[in-house]
Amino acid sequence: MNMLLDTTYLLPAIGVSIRGLPQDALIQLIAKGHQLSISEITIFELSATAAKQAATESLTGERASRGIRAIVYDGRIARVPIHDSAVLLTAFKLRRTVSDFVDCLILSSAMNRSDVLLTEDEEIRNLRRKQEFQELIRSVNPRFRVQTLADIP
Repeated sequence: MNMLLDTTYLLPAIGVSIRGLPQDALIQLIAKGHQLSISEITIFELSATAAKQAATESLTGERASRGIRAIVYDGRIARVPIHDSAVLLTAFKLRRTVSDFVDCLILSSAMNRSDVLLTEDEEIRNLRRKQEFQELIRSVNPRFRVQTLADIP
């Protein structure tokens, strides 16, 4: 399955644990043969989270930096550029219904370049109920779905 990962699934790679998320979720997805990608804005979001954690000394900068490099240089994880015209145009449309523009870029990257956005974000998952969001999906990528890790076989 061709899926784009929300930032949450990459946090364990930089040393940040997420309650309810297996530490090896990323490894499991790779082992199952899924085609994985991330939005380039995810690298920024990981860095911002690491900086916040490092400021409270709950994470070292070295640990976070190693994790980010591992993600960036892992050939099994493709990166979707945020400057791509289709990604930007869709993100601008999503901004009408999603308050966080970083989330708009991640969601737009998924809609334009994959079949699934894998996310635990409740606000994004709740978009599935909105007619405007469903219409945008139909116009951009009718095969697109928003799923959680629990939805993936």
